[in-house]
Amino acid sequence: MSRPVYFEPEESMAYHGGEDVMHALMSIAGRYIGANPPHPPVYRVSRPGLVRKCDDHRYVFPLVELFPNMQRGQQVYAWAKLWSDSDQEFVFHITCFGPARLYHNGVLIYGSAPEEEYPEIPVLKLKCGLVRGWNHFVLEFKLAEKGGGGQFGTGSRKNKPLHFIVPTFERDGEEGWLYTEPLDAPLSEIPSGPMREKDTGVNWLPREEDPEKASSHGQLARMYGLTSGMSAYAWTKISGTKCGIETVLISGEAYSPIEFSVEGKVVFHQEQAGCFRFELPLSAALQDLTVKCTCGDRDWGFRMDQTTQELLTPALDVKGYRGKWLFLGPFQAEQEIDLASCQKMKRTVRSGTGEDVYWRTEVPDGEVRLFLENEWFGRWNYPLGVTLYGLLQLGKAGQRSNIRDYVLSHIEFASSRFSYSLWDRERYGAAGLNNQLSQIDSLDDCGSFGATMLLADQERKLDGVSETAAHIADYILNEQARLEDGTLYRKIGVSRSMDNTMWCDDLYMSIPFLCRYAEWSGENKLLDEAARQVLLYKKYLYIPERQIMSHVFDVERGEPTRTPWGRGNGWVLFSISELLTALPQEHPSYTVLIQFYRELCEGYLALQGRNGLWHQVLSDPESYEETSCTSMFIYAYARGVRKGWLLDPKPYAQAAYQGWKGLSERSIDKRGNVYGVCRGSSYSFTNHYYKHELGWNLNDTHGIGIVLLAGLETISMQEWQTNKPVFAAERVGTPEKLEKSSF
Repeated sequence: MSRPVYFEPEESMAYHGGEDVMHALMSIAGRYIGANPPHPPVYRVSRPGLVRKCDDHRYVFPLVELFPNMQRGQQVYAWAKLWSDSDQEFVFHITCFGPARLYHNGVLIYGSAPEEEYPEIPVLKLKCGLVRGWNHFVLEFKLAEKGGGGQFGTGSRKNKPLHFIVPTFERDGEEGWLYTEPLDAPLSEIPSGPMREKDTGVNWLPREEDPEKASSHGQLARMYGLTSGMSAYAWTKISGTKCGIETVLISGEAYSPIEFSVEGKVVFHQEQAGCFRFELPLSAALQDLTVKCTCGDRDWGFRMDQTTQELLTPALDVKGYRGKWLFLGPFQAEQEIDLASCQKMKRTVRSGTGEDVYWRTEVPDGEVRLFLENEWFGRWNYPLGVTLYGLLQLGKAGQRSNIRDYVLSHIEFASSRFSYSLWDRERYGAAGLNNQLSQIDSLDDCGSFGATMLLADQERKLDGVSETAAHIADYILNEQARLEDGTLYRKIGVSRSMDNTMWCDDLYMSIPFLCRYAEWSGENKLLDEAARQVLLYKKYLYIPERQIMSHVFDVERGEPTRTPWGRGNGWVLFSISELLTALPQEHPSYTVLIQFYRELCEGYLALQGRNGLWHQVLSDPESYEETSCTSMFIYAYARGVRKGWLLDPKPYAQAAYQGWKGLSERSIDKRGNVYGVCRGSSYSFTNHYYKHELGWNLNDTHGIGIVLLAGLETISMQEWQTNKPVFAAERVGTPEKLEKSSF
């Protein structure tokens, strides 16, 4: 692979920003934040049922359970749509329980072979060319001797936990799939775009309306049944702007005792069923209007007169719902409910039946769910943990409260909805947000982002941090797989090829969190565990003759891959620098850790490229210049110089400066775009994979944050040199007195 030149010199940050490091960092941050605005979650109607997501975020279609009387020769169709922001090829996964076909925008793209029609066979991978906009998918299932149906959905449950949308005009915006009853004849036309359900010529399930339930008088009786004395709430919004008057008349009929409140203050109460009528003063601003209903002996709920209904505005924009009221319940009559907290939509609440409940609609079985549909803002994953770490430190160092507040909002988006996401996963099979946090099965899922969350919590107390952090700590300390000597490793990987492996990346997925949780909780024994893990990883992955690390140790084969991947090594040095910052000098492992840090620094120094950058394969100067590992080495070197960890800091300071110069000339363009960041990796025993197959992405979140941190440490080192006449070791090691001019 020839080394790429990412852009012309005249387009570089160095050409336009010169040596102003802070200008470069602000440009990177401004581009990132501008490209990822802080949109709120999307609310959609979902219906719990047998067609639902599984843990792998694929939808399951259990034909035999759905239709136990289905006959051989009949077929069932399932139909949904999926949005794509661009034309792209995407890999879906399908498992067939019997004969199956898949259509994309009306075109057959897959038909199962007999040997593929068993749930026990490995998942089949299907590459599909998505078009920008809506893509319609139709599955056709038939029965076989052993069953029928299947599972279909995303091929990347961690990074692309896709949810499909009901495709018809009648229910547009609702999450999930429509499906037919067993049909004796194939559909005359496979749906390939938006249609009305009646125009397809068949009935689709789940039914939009349930005639039996619709016959019940009160909507709350239809939703929650009849248990005398139970209560429930209805919520909408109202303002005077729609009618242009200060006082409006509220009228309708109650089927049981009822109480109206505006902005939490009771404005009308009626103890018996019957018509109601009262005047309500209104301001121009939208106000919360809530109704508390108590179940009577025969019915409960209410009806608003048409003139009153027209004054109302939906409390939330719930996709797939045309009504104006949301409902919450049922509760015991004496149960106290913090309705204002519930209306923040971040948590469930315990019902009067002992179950956790959330808001729902008047649609039969139509429940409200949260979905994260932003590309990055609000998402929880390990690269974003580093991205937000860099942005947070930049906001603080540059005194930019807007950057700081953006980071805190992103983190709180996830942490405040942590408990909700656990409930959402339990109820619907897979969560609509926090997909990794709600389903932790690796260090990748929790440690990196969790460490940044704890740092952010020092800025202001963030909602949900305590329970989230405790959950992560428990996973790392008690659930993550370990070898007999206690070394953290991946017993189960993202794919089977990654099972029973140990990755040097996982030092960053664990060490910073353990350090920050120790500080946050006061449990200093976690520092002992962090120090122990570094030394255990050294035992398995260190290549002493080169003073660098192997990327992976294969536990089954009992040997390291001996492949010196750049970013993997960067994670190691980055993590050790975080640990040395937190670890007291008196700690029993401090001396051996700082010696290990120095050995690694020396090994990496010998491999720095001629342009100041390190390479994708550290030992191969013909592999491409890689931005994220370069940034991590700059960060660790600059911090080591500033803190006096290095016995001879001069060459490391020079390397850090040269590294930053290389980044600003070759990796960062004038618009703040970051180039040359290796995408997420698998692993190999050969360098060929890393050099020729594992390419780089533009503005990859594996690199943005660490570039910011590298720049900030470079600035700190410059300031330290300017403000101190000599270098002096702050920790264990031989003090060095080097004049500033020698740099």
